[in-house]
Amino acid sequence: MKWTTALGLAQAAAAVTVGARLARGRRRRPPLAPVHHVTGAVSVVVPARNEELRIAPCLSVALADPAVVEVIVVDDESTDATARVAAGLGAKVVRGEPLPPGWVGKQWALRQGLAAAGGQVIVTLDADARPRPGLFGALVAALDEFDLVSAGPRFVCDGTAEQALHASFLATLVYRFGPIGPASPPSPRRALANGQCMAFRRAPMLEADAFSRVRGHMTDDVALARTLAADGWRTALLDAGDLLHVDMHESFGEVWREWGRSLPLADVTGPAWKAADLSVVWLTTALPALRLLIGRPTRLDLGLLAMRLLLTCALRGSYVRPGPGLALSPLLDLATAVRLTQGTLRPVRTWRGRTYPRLISGARPAPPDRSAGR
Repeated sequence: MKWTTALGLAQAAAAVTVGARLARGRRRRPPLAPVHHVTGAVSVVVPARNEELRIAPCLSVALADPAVVEVIVVDDESTDATARVAAGLGAKVVRGEPLPPGWVGKQWALRQGLAAAGGQVIVTLDADARPRPGLFGALVAALDEFDLVSAGPRFVCDGTAEQALHASFLATLVYRFGPIGPASPPSPRRALANGQCMAFRRAPMLEADAFSRVRGHMTDDVALARTLAADGWRTALLDAGDLLHVDMHESFGEVWREWGRSLPLADVTGPAWKAADLSVVWLTTALPALRLLIGRPTRLDLGLLAMRLLLTCALRGSYVRPGPGLALSPLLDLATAVRLTQGTLRPVRTWRGRTYPRLISGARPAPPDRSAGR
């Protein structure tokens, strides 16, 4: 069999796989709707390291929400005015303890925040999250059905180039996992979560000691969801675009470096699935774009390019201000495939000025660490 025939068959198989994943969108769960009648049920925990310029909008809405009984900011050894800004707004500031060996900073901060919280329901927020009224009540309501809920936001991208790259990256997630909020839960190995906003009940999370079990993972949110799903927890990543906005990055270069670092999910995915995911991205997005660029697209390439354009239209709802960057995003699919491959083969373990020891790719979560922080 000629290699061109083998490549064509592989591309056709990848196209069928992606088509089946996209088709799940017809049966996905509706977006979260605002709930305003919940009172005093939620402790909000915000892990923060050098976030003085971004944290105020996050805290202001959380502090004003009647569902929130307290907002706890865990100051993870910041060298700026993060703690002073948070305290000035009325948040309870927990001075983070020094990072123990084997821990990534965010998980350590979240574990301390969980221990300090008094609410029955915990909602964790990143400092770049911008919650809207009704979000916390909606998350509390969702916990009637699920044990761990994370919210898929609407993204803020300030420039055309930044939005184009961000949307190209986002498309690879949809191609690998399907649309957000599937009607049926995926297997634990393919569970997803968004660590920018998660909700769970305090007592079961303390019992599971889950943050210590994923303490060495850079892709902490997905590691958490997959660990708990394997334990039998009902986990869900739900569309909350009307209730949560996130301003992740400041520039094209920051999207390339930072989201490109975590997007491959390199430390939570086994070798076989990583190879399969990369194959899907290369065969269904990068290869058609490359062949079109050199003027030799096949009929299948043209079909895949049309499917990609349809996805571009669907992604408009994922952005606060959809602009021309969305339409331009397919032009960056080849570069995105390169970045995804780079991040898979050479994962970066540096974040916020800290460098962490290498974790074996796809490693199982660590056992509970009952001694740390006790």
